[in-house]
Amino acid sequence: MNGMAHRGDLYGEDFSARAEPLAPGLIAVAGEPALCDPRGALFLPALRLLVVSDLHLEKGSAAARQGRLLPPYDTLATLDLLAAVIEAHNPRIVVSLGDSFHDDWGPGRMPPPWRDRLARLMAGRDWVWVAGNHDPAPPAGLPGDVAREIALGPLALRHEPAAGGQEGEIAGHLHPGAMVVQRGRAVRRRCFATDGMRLVMPAFGAFTGALNVLDPAYDGLFRRERLVAYMLGSERVYAVAGRRLRRG
Repeated sequence: MNGMAHRGDLYGEDFSARAEPLAPGLIAVAGEPALCDPRGALFLPALRLLVVSDLHLEKGSAAARQGRLLPPYDTLATLDLLAAVIEAHNPRIVVSLGDSFHDDWGPGRMPPPWRDRLARLMAGRDWVWVAGNHDPAPPAGLPGDVAREIALGPLALRHEPAAGGQEGEIAGHLHPGAMVVQRGRAVRRRCFATDGMRLVMPAFGAFTGALNVLDPAYDGLFRRERLVAYMLGSERVYAVAGRRLRRG
């Protein structure tokens, strides 16, 4: 993934005025109402289901094992954000859509206080770990169910987008981001990418980057004439039509 911005508010007044704020935040995926939370989570109100993707917990400690020194607080920052969206939406079900941990040994490296905090967030609700390419095995020592994918009415939740047209698919893996140019200034943000039929989730983890939705990796996933990037602002989500997006 490239190094597109993940945190902080990069929007200037000119962008905020020209982009369309998504209010109250509701979109539809294959006809199913969904709320794009500006923190990078998707809430399905009819099901009281919260979807997050690509937390990559313990990515910092994985890098340290390889001799790359990164600040060791990515897991704590991600748990803080996860706690905030759970408090905001009070979901009955939480689906972590793959790459929840950066590798299969991540749960064992997580400091006990942080494991306890995660367990408290899980308590009292159904929790599903969808297997990802970084963490194909169930997270050792943690509760919750494990699945390769989940079917919910017209929706299919999986980690990696399937090839070709997949109506109702909600996936992660690609860490979508988008770029627009306003008055000669480029603005890059993580985003939800959708054409109304399927949706690719932004990465939720504190140490995750983003891949521009115009990259060839997305070829064939969306009807380009209907592509919309729902770019994450500090307090709102901004709907930007695909024709306004730029590579980079």
